[in-house]
Amino acid sequence: MNDSWSKRALALLLLIAALPVVVLAQGFAGLGSDAEGFSVPRRGTLMAFPADHGPHPDFRIEWWYVTANLEAEDGRVFGVQWTLFRSALAPGNAEGWRDPQIWIGHAALTTPDHHYVAERLGRGGIGQAGVETTPFRAWIDNWEMKSNSLPDEDELARLDLFAAGDAFSYQLTLETSAPPVPQGDRGYSVKSAAGQASHYYSQPFYQIKGSLVVDGKPVAITGKGWLDREWSSQPLAADQEGWDWFSLHLDSGDKLMAFRLRDAAGEFISANWINAEGETEMIDTQSVSLEPLRTTKVNGRQVPVEWRIQVPAKRVDITTHALNDQSWMATSTPYWEGPIRFGGSHSGVGYLEMTGY
Repeated sequence: MNDSWSKRALALLLLIAALPVVVLAQGFAGLGSDAEGFSVPRRGTLMAFPADHGPHPDFRIEWWYVTANLEAEDGRVFGVQWTLFRSALAPGNAEGWRDPQIWIGHAALTTPDHHYVAERLGRGGIGQAGVETTPFRAWIDNWEMKSNSLPDEDELARLDLFAAGDAFSYQLTLETSAPPVPQGDRGYSVKSAAGQASHYYSQPFYQIKGSLVVDGKPVAITGKGWLDREWSSQPLAADQEGWDWFSLHLDSGDKLMAFRLRDAAGEFISANWINAEGETEMIDTQSVSLEPLRTTKVNGRQVPVEWRIQVPAKRVDITTHALNDQSWMATSTPYWEGPIRFGGSHSGVGYLEMTGY
């Protein structure tokens, strides 16, 4: 047994040992567990950039999450997801294998007929995965989201994005002149009636160009992108079982973020309206309705793939449709994530994530 093989075997064993924690970090299963020892979000804490583009190792969980609605010159449509999750075994950082930070990457490419998925696991402290702030870079193995911004621009104003799986890859450039947008109450996003919360901001104004490779065939594309950044230590209540989350690009140039968290007694809803100028406004949760209209069997379970969304204060009454009903993320902890289109009072495109089904 040579030394190189031994190191690879050790790395694999350490990742397997940490896998249950990584699984919990993906955004739903176990996120109601105790946050003891970790920092927790505080109302009134304002976002500070570029620092908040980087990691927050004293919080238990965190993610850098890009979704994109893309179109080829011939009219074919695609969806792309790129996500890097961080989960802490303990607060803080350390050198080498003693570092308590675990990383997981998800990448997906969706067409009307196929949903391609890839997953990567990594360990902090050894250079395999991580996030740097200035210049901004997030990576796991050779998957990368890297700033290409000018000196006077926000670190996330221009990004180069790459990921690859067995039958797909993408190389995209994301650009915007708009500043990041705090979600919830100035970046403090409440997730339950009991008060669980996260710090949460978005960059929903990306214009995208680049290329995809699908089953060995290159495709030039353009489109719209949305980046979400969120960190917390206990974002869900113990009895919440999952969520349904929407990011919507309206043809008017306005944006809508809305989610509902489900428990045995009902639901908790939150939403923000972002106008075309980038001004954000929390919407009264009593004035938002997220109603599933049609379910279909996905990986052996019933999942809602058509929704009616109503926001009377903004005269929104739309119906969403999945590009591909079978947009199942068959990862360590599975969930549904895929591009959607919508019509009704407004038209446009967006993304839907559903966990806990």
